[in-house]
Amino acid sequence: MNWNIAAPDGALAAAIGRKIDTKTKPLGALGQLEALARQVALVQQTLAPALHRPHVLVFAADHGIARAGVSQYPPEVTHQMVRNFAQGGAAINVFCRQNGLGLTIVDAGVRGSFADLPAVRDEKIAEGTQNFAEGPAMTAAQCADALARGARLADERHAAGGNVLGVGEMGIGNTSAAAVLMHVLTNRPLAACVGRGTGLDATGLARKLAVLTQAVGAHPGLDAADPLAVLATFGGFEIAQMAGALLRAAERRMLLLIDGFIASAALLVAARLAPEILAYCVFCHESDEQGHRLLLAELGGRPLLRLGLRLGEGTGCALAYPLVQAAVGFLNEMASFESAGVSGEKD
Repeated sequence: MNWNIAAPDGALAAAIGRKIDTKTKPLGALGQLEALARQVALVQQTLAPALHRPHVLVFAADHGIARAGVSQYPPEVTHQMVRNFAQGGAAINVFCRQNGLGLTIVDAGVRGSFADLPAVRDEKIAEGTQNFAEGPAMTAAQCADALARGARLADERHAAGGNVLGVGEMGIGNTSAAAVLMHVLTNRPLAACVGRGTGLDATGLARKLAVLTQAVGAHPGLDAADPLAVLATFGGFEIAQMAGALLRAAERRMLLLIDGFIASAALLVAARLAPEILAYCVFCHESDEQGHRLLLAELGGRPLLRLGLRLGEGTGCALAYPLVQAAVGFLNEMASFESAGVSGEKD
């Protein structure tokens, strides 16, 4: 699948900068909100951007590597949490309701059925990935299918009039998949990429690192310059569907809300396929997961929030969205020195 993502045209940049700088404030006084307003205006190619039908897609899937004891929680928690999402009881449900974002829960590859829960979108590739310590997590065909399914979901949000898309995830073992993807695609030391996930103690963290070190060594012929091969070898179905959704949403010139470590790993894969995607990304927060700060640096991301979050689910997207609204709001509604009759800075 080829991705046709064009970087936003910079021709409006000077005009956007003048509009920001002539608001009734000292130059730069709104800090990072000014950069955010400039970004949204450039993505939408207008001096008067608008946010329509913001939506978070939460992708869930099981991971074969979870059976190797890399998580504090058993694999069945993935299925249980999807049921919690569908019933409206998780943090992402609360924050989306609070801040006015739509929410779709996607079964990308969870073990078990959700036939009794119509709120769960069925995009299941398989009942979890294979254990990548023993072989590839998925086939190349499954990886392509996952990317395509994620892309279709982004198409649906765009067709419904949305221009803001966030992605989140749920999957026991997925910090392991994300850490290995980061290690292989960035060549950072594996120990710098692996964190405590759902709360491992020092002994559990050491076991996780040992398992993942062995798993990486089990794929000596892997071409790290081939992001799709890396994704198929170590990724999860939810990570692949997130990557597909992000790539298609950028093609549609939607603003992308990037959550924490696992969502950023999906973006890393996407950015290796189409680097232009990064211009569309709002990095919502810096996770408490060890590798996320380094991964943000790799992606050139400046997070809006640092709250010590490590939940996933897209919660950072929902929490940061009011800041995106504030950036657009001041750009559109705040008076200029001229319109307010206020004296500007002296030359």
